[in-house]
Amino acid sequence: GIGNVLVLSEEPGKIEEYFTEYFDKILIDAPCSGEGMFRKDKKMVKAWEEHGPEFFAKIQRSIVTQAARMLKPGGMMLYSTCTFDPEENEGTIEYLMNQYPEFVIKDIRPYEGFACGKPEVTDSKDEAFTKTVRIWPHKMHGEGHYVALLQKGEKIEERPVARGKNRFGKVPEEILEFFKDVDWDMDWSRLEIYSEKVYYMPEGIPNVKGIRFLRTGLYLGDLKKNRFEPSQSLAMCLKASEYKNTVNLKVDDERIIKYLKGETIDVDDVVSPKDKGWQLVLVDGYPLGWGKLANGTLKNKYLPGWRWQS
Repeated sequence: GIGNVLVLSEEPGKIEEYFTEYFDKILIDAPCSGEGMFRKDKKMVKAWEEHGPEFFAKIQRSIVTQAARMLKPGGMMLYSTCTFDPEENEGTIEYLMNQYPEFVIKDIRPYEGFACGKPEVTDSKDEAFTKTVRIWPHKMHGEGHYVALLQKGEKIEERPVARGKNRFGKVPEEILEFFKDVDWDMDWSRLEIYSEKVYYMPEGIPNVKGIRFLRTGLYLGDLKKNRFEPSQSLAMCLKASEYKNTVNLKVDDERIIKYLKGETIDVDDVVSPKDKGWQLVLVDGYPLGWGKLANGTLKNKYLPGWRWQS
């Protein structure tokens, strides 16, 4: 149901080419030697013997500097590891700040059991490192971690990100026909079609052709021959007021369970005899999925992988 998400499977260096000074916030859960996980997972000891702190510190320094270039001025970066090693923790943050002096370490809200970072393990001995957090298994319930929050200089006026026209020139009629019943102010330049799958990209996204995706914006549905079939994602993203044709059932209506199991249901008591076509199925006004209506009977279009197995 979230409409403004991209999920990528890509190297930070490749992402950087498309998203220079783009993000307001970046969270880095960095690959590390895993010393903080030795107690929990004995296999981590063997992995540490094969690739220790020095190996991971190089990777971390590459990641944080690439992330620094993707962060807007004034943006926030949260860096974390699950290791105790100073080279991978304070050392990596010091490396970042040497490369990009505009970064400053920010306070993290205190929590019982948090311990301060260790300025004495850095070259600069900068007391600002006490604002970073170390989590020790003998002081908190859990394993070993390190967390640092940084800000990249001061915020400046944002530059708008331009997107060109969609690459189709003309939006397929099947899509336009379906979206006549959707109360959205559609920006068709944000439309992307891969094979038969139709996506709606988040606002302000640059042209991202060439990046590997796991999810490309909001999956709207499939463009079949002479028809458009809406997706479960679109159903979950819509509000009741945003789609013209709805079937609204009460939460205690036994037909809801039948719908969740993938069964066809009779809804002639809650729809007009003239109603037909795609219906957004609601439970007390909240979206559940799609159905296709004909003669008071709703053909089930609930996502098969979500169906209730009885």
